[in-house]
Amino acid sequence: MEYKNILIIKMSSLGDVIHALPFSAALRSLYPKAKISWMVHPQFSGFLPDPPTIDEVLFFDKAAFNKMSIPGKISFLREFRKELHTKDFDLVIDLQGLFKSAIVAWLTGCPNRIGYCEMREGSGLVSKAICGSHSDDHVIERYLDVARHLGADIGKIDFPLPNLDKEMVAVKEKLSAAGMQAQKYVVFVPGARWETKEWPTKHYAELAEKITADDTYVVLAGGPDEREKAALIEAAAETDKIIDLTGKTSLRELAALIKGCEVYISGDTGPLHFAAALKKPLIAMYGPTKADRTGPYGSDKATVLVTPASCAGCLKKHCNDWHCMDDITPEMVYEEYRKIK
Repeated sequence: MEYKNILIIKMSSLGDVIHALPFSAALRSLYPKAKISWMVHPQFSGFLPDPPTIDEVLFFDKAAFNKMSIPGKISFLREFRKELHTKDFDLVIDLQGLFKSAIVAWLTGCPNRIGYCEMREGSGLVSKAICGSHSDDHVIERYLDVARHLGADIGKIDFPLPNLDKEMVAVKEKLSAAGMQAQKYVVFVPGARWETKEWPTKHYAELAEKITADDTYVVLAGGPDEREKAALIEAAAETDKIIDLTGKTSLRELAALIKGCEVYISGDTGPLHFAAALKKPLIAMYGPTKADRTGPYGSDKATVLVTPASCAGCLKKHCNDWHCMDDITPEMVYEEYRKIK
């Protein structure tokens, strides 16, 4: 069937949105003349592909919605429903698979609603789960199974990326203003959504000392919530070649910062998938999460260090005996860094 007006629902998080980019490329290839829209939370929209891959970006501001009174939420949803109905979608694809995305899919009024294999929180009652041959594989392949179901012929993994020329200029200016005297730098992103996914700040500090022993800088990056971690790393590391841009870049500037680096290093966090999409040499440390399901994918320049702890891949967001990430030592990471720098 030839669809003319398609909505992708993938609202969060940053890494998950990036994981859905190859699906959007496959969908555009399959339907070159269709209008394709993407529903996303505003804070994760900065890395969505430009036209012609995505024609329109629609927003659902969850943070603002949660602050509304009950009458305010009802009024908002009523108007939101009217707006979505005017779009006249003939295919809605829920790649989120949660209650919130199911509500959005239902509000569109489109009767043709599908999702990927993991439809949780009742979303499978609203959109049909599509389970293909990759249901037990990496999440990117699980999303691509939906494209395969629609008739797409999937070859290599393609990440459609926005143009970052303006942001590259802005980042270069920020690095220069911060005192960078060399062109080579390595990016650390020390934060993560789960506390158990974070590599210890003391390890980052020790690694920074090793990396900056030659004419290479370390640039600390991430969101405003990670400023404290960055400050701890900078204070503990005995080097003057650390630049802290944590909380000082937009989402696209962060991507541009990563694009210009020699090597990217972090735990399992959203910007890691920027680096993978940009095909940058990277080192990723994995403890509670499973790299074969949500790790860097589609790049031959990715090195994944999985904790030697027996509890690896436990998927715990909190842990009373947390040591898995600590068990990945700075020496282990530096050894991999020397192989790829």
